[in-house]
This record gives sequence, structure tokens and C-alpha cells, in this order.
Amino acid sequence: MVSSASHEPAPELVVVRHGETEWSRTGRHTGRTDVPLTDAGRREAEHLRGWLSERRFALVLTSPLQRAAETARLAGYPDAERSDDLLEWDYGRYEGRTTPEIRAEVPGWTVFRHGAPGGESSDAVGARADAAIARVLGAGGDVLVFAHAHVLRVLTARWLDLPAREGRRLVLGTARAGVLGFERETRVLLRWGI
Repeated sequence: MVSSASHEPAPELVVVRHGETEWSRTGRHTGRTDVPLTDAGRREAEHLRGWLSERRFALVLTSPLQRAAETARLAGYPDAERSDDLLEWDYGRYEGRTTPEIRAEVPGWTVFRHGAPGGESSDAVGARADAAIARVLGAGGDVLVFAHAHVLRVLTARWLDLPAREGRRLVLGTARAGVLGFERETRVLLRWGI
């Protein structure tokens, strides 16, 4: 927590979704399948370098999956530390399927409400997000994280002290970022979709 008496700037957490993959482009749920960036995704990742290079980070973390780690490298952070807490949601039997395909079997399905059979629930992803947040808060300065759409949505919800399922209200496109921080001692969303 940040003390209201502190005169130092409160630390910020910058979250970045990986660049485009073939599966993200076609709307397929991509959890643990280790798909690479497309050419467009690599260009998106390189474009991040400009505005990220203006900042200094006490800690840079990435999901170990290649689409996030390559985004980190192309954005200028080849030595980002890999963290399993930042792996994408495990979609179990829904891996590689689109929402319309799943809804043909389960009308109204959302991963936030229904989870994924053979995979994770929103609360399980929330527990990983909480572990990542604890690491961020102990870093002693600003932190940069490269990861995936759904886990970053859950991480942001948990940063805001909301249930993990409320990540459903936050959409983050490929190679887009959010900035999480503090207003006094309260954790807040400062910017989103940049």
C-alpha cells in the first residue's frame, strides 16, 4: 500500500497484451497453445518500443508463452523475467475454439461466468493474478507486464479489488496497454487501451 503521507510518486503497473497471432486474429481461444506472433503482431510489438522506452521499470515480467515473450523482446525488453502467474487462462476443452462454436453447445457462454471444462475458473485465474499483484507491489517501483487478454483483464479487476469475473468489463486489443496505479492508497485504473 502507498502511504497518504508519502511524497514519492506512487508506483504504476503497465500491462501490455501481446501482439496479434493467427488465433487472436480469428477469434480462437488461445490459452496454453504456444502460437507465434504474425508479421502484423511483430510490427505491433515493435511499435510499443517508442512510448515504453520513455519509462523506467523496477521489474519487467512476461508470460513464458512465446507470443508474450516475443512481444517483450521486440518492445525492447529481451531480459523480461518469465512468470507462470501470467500464463493465459487455461481454456481446457475450449482451447482453439471460437465463442460462437462454444455457444452452439452452451448458449450464452462466457469464460468469465462459466469457466472452461478441463481448464480454469475465473477464481483460479484470479488467484494467479493476486500472486502477480503481490510481486508487483513488492518491486519498489514501476512494473511492466507482458501477457494475454483474459489474464490481464482478470489481473486488472483484482487490482481494482473486484471479483475476477469483473474482468469481463475490460477489453484489451492486441499490443494495447493499460496503466494501473494509485489515488492516494486506493488502487485505480489510470489509462486503458493505449
